[in-house]
Amino acid sequence: MSLLVHTAYAAEKVDKLVQTIDRLILNPLIILMFAAAFVYFLVGIVQFMANTDNEEERTTGKQHMMWGLVGMLVMIGVFTILNIIMSTFNIQGINVQTGNVNL
Repeated sequence: MSLLVHTAYAAEKVDKLVQTIDRLILNPLIILMFAAAFVYFLVGIVQFMANTDNEEERTTGKQHMMWGLVGMLVMIGVFTILNIIMSTFNIQGINVQTGNVNL
């Protein structure tokens, strides 16, 4: 009986640890990376529009826009793939948007 109590206690602690890591580290990091990709995209737009006479700077602006879009699409893809995996295997107790995990 004592082993079951300790196992339940350990599972509860692991659940809280995963929730805390997700809420305090992973979700803010993903939001920060998405914001950085968006800013990189906006810098590319400004660089492209401001340098109508300099073809080299316009090309650099196009590359910034492209890589900003790629970065944003990768992060959107991560959430999409996660949701597909969770629905395919019928995983319950994980909310990707809020970061709540119930083991």
